[in-house]
Formats: sequence, C-alpha cells, structure tokens
Amino acid sequence: VRSTEVLQYEPPGRPKANTAVRSTEVLQYEPPGRPKANAAVRSTKGTLMTSALHHRCGASALMVLLPGALMTPQQMVDAGVFRAVQSRQLALDVTLSDLHALAGDNRDALQLLESQLLAPARGQYDEVWLGGISRGGHFALSYLAAGSGHVSGVCLLAPYPGSRITSNSIERSGGLSIWQPTSEQLRDPEFRLWNWLKDPSWPRHVFMGYGVEDRFADGMQRLALRLPGAQLHTVPGAHDWAAWLPLWERFLDRHFGGAA
Repeated sequence: VRSTEVLQYEPPGRPKANTAVRSTEVLQYEPPGRPKANAAVRSTKGTLMTSALHHRCGASALMVLLPGALMTPQQMVDAGVFRAVQSRQLALDVTLSDLHALAGDNRDALQLLESQLLAPARGQYDEVWLGGISRGGHFALSYLAAGSGHVSGVCLLAPYPGSRITSNSIERSGGLSIWQPTSEQLRDPEFRLWNWLKDPSWPRHVFMGYGVEDRFADGMQRLALRLPGAQLHTVPGAHDWAAWLPLWERFLDRHFGGAA
C-alpha cells in the first residue's frame, strides 16, 4: 500500500493533547493475486480515498467511528460526536474515518481499514474500539465477519441490516438457521455478513442501539437476536441524529464513565 499525503497527516504515535486533526490520504491498493487487465479497484486506477478527522487527548483508548452512507467526518463533528467526548472530559481519542469503498464487494476497504488504521493503532493504544453509524455500522460488522483483526469492542449505532432483497431471500429459504448461501451470494457482502451471523464470534464489549421509529428497525431487531450478551438500547427517533447522538452519549457514559 502506498500512501500519498494530500493534506496534513498525523503519523503513528501519540499526537498533542486536546487537538482535532484533519487528514486526507490517497491510498493505492493492490489486492492479492494478479488483477485483470485494466481492472479498477473500487475506483479509477485502483485508488481508494480515505479522509479522517481526529480528536486527540493523549488517551490510552481509541475509537475508530465510521460514518453512514453520504455522511462525511465533518458532518459527524458538526452533529456533536467530538463535543460529546470533550464535554465529558473523557480519556478517549476518536478517529472519524471515511472509506469511500463501502458499496459492492467491500473486501479491499476492509483490508485498508485493518492495515492503515486498526493495526497501527493497536501498537499505540491499550484499547482499540470500532464503531459505525448506519452503513458504517454494517461495515464494522463486516470487519468482524471477515476476521481481519481484533478490536476491544464495537459500538453499532443504527447499523444498516442489509436490503430487503437480502432478508427476503434468506426468509424464503426457511430462515437464517436453515439457509445455505450459494457461491454467488457469498460474493455479496450482505449475504456474507448474515452467513457469519449464524455463528458469530464477538469481542468482549458490544453496544448496539437504534431509534424506535427507524425505518430499518425490523431488520435491526433481527440483527439484535444474533448479539447475545450485547448491550441493546433503543431511544426515541428515526434514522437520524435525533437518535444517533443520544445513543453515542449513552455509549460514552456506559463504557467510558462520561458525565456531561
């Protein structure tokens, strides 16, 4: 993987306390094996773009939080993600990272998440958490399903459960316990995730929450059934920040002792 710095990039190691750092990288990724002639990896000329914003306070714990579809790290900051940590004076560093490769087969993006973010962080922090909102939560689950690495815990804020095409296909086959995926389905990240959910291996700490008026609530209820022992929370609200921010604050209070 070659990394070309476009804006300010913070190298591995502890940054200065109480700083918010912006970084944008262009990552050239070459997947294992010989690519087909003129093949593109997720975008033109095999380039994946990742941008990130960082809250740093010199903590021993890091949360990597992934945004939803069409959501940017800056929008997450504007919604209050950093502010919730700062107002509680928590010993928690936060990275909001956007991998623009969440559509289609996401294996390349999963490898980038591990090699460029999580693996280096494990050498710098005592605890490394992974979380996501909506599509970002789905992507965090896909990371666990792929077995790419390990994290201390996960924070799933209204994780997208997949399309109705996926869920209906599984139900028509007799339900998750009976369904056996085809080779074609296993090329799809949604089917791969639900196949893993038959017998998942979870980290020690799992937090999941969603709004009771969320349009994906039925799918998230089915997902929650596959998370035995997880902390499951519901709040008023739909698939928006009116639910996501209170859930984020509740996660901080439960796991990092926050008190606004």
